[in-house]
Amino acid sequence: MSDDHTRVQEFFGSRAAHWDRRFPDDGPAYAAAVAELGLREGDRVLDAGCGTGRALPPLRTAVGPTGLVVGADLTPAMLQAAVRAGRDRDGHLLLTDVSVLPLRSRALDAVFAAGLVAHLPDPAGNLRELARVVRPGGVLALFHPIGRAALAARQKRQLTPDDLRSEHNLRPLLSGSGWAMTAYVDEDDRFLALATRAG
Repeated sequence: MSDDHTRVQEFFGSRAAHWDRRFPDDGPAYAAAVAELGLREGDRVLDAGCGTGRALPPLRTAVGPTGLVVGADLTPAMLQAAVRAGRDRDGHLLLTDVSVLPLRSRALDAVFAAGLVAHLPDPAGNLRELARVVRPGGVLALFHPIGRAALAARQKRQLTPDDLRSEHNLRPLLSGSGWAMTAYVDEDDRFLALATRAG
């Protein structure tokens, strides 16, 4: 396992048991972001970096009983917290790295990724792997329940020009990774970038 993976597991593993209690009011923001994907009954969707699985219930609602919902995370403690919360009933949980997904190429209609992009050790390569498993025309949502400035203030840091989630950095990153950005919102109460899988 790389040092990046070890750091991510240590950071989230130590916080997993209390994660949902720290952010108890995020549910409506997750549901609204999932709605932006435009999922239909029977669609197949991945929650990449699913954590405690907060997006799994609205994803299941969106694709219905005939759809497929998969939650993938690198941190065992986060997936254990998802099971304790009963969210494994809404999707299949996979302990895996998003850089090497155990999924067929073009198997999915969409990917939802909350808070993921800032933790990717190889953003371009990891976004290419997400593109690999999505059919052409499929959708990617990069989401955070608060915007970049609010998150920086919460973490007591300054926004810098090299912030990966700024529009001028994210748009070419997505484009070079097989995605075309279709929407970008960065407000105090949410960050959402939508992209379509290039043909």
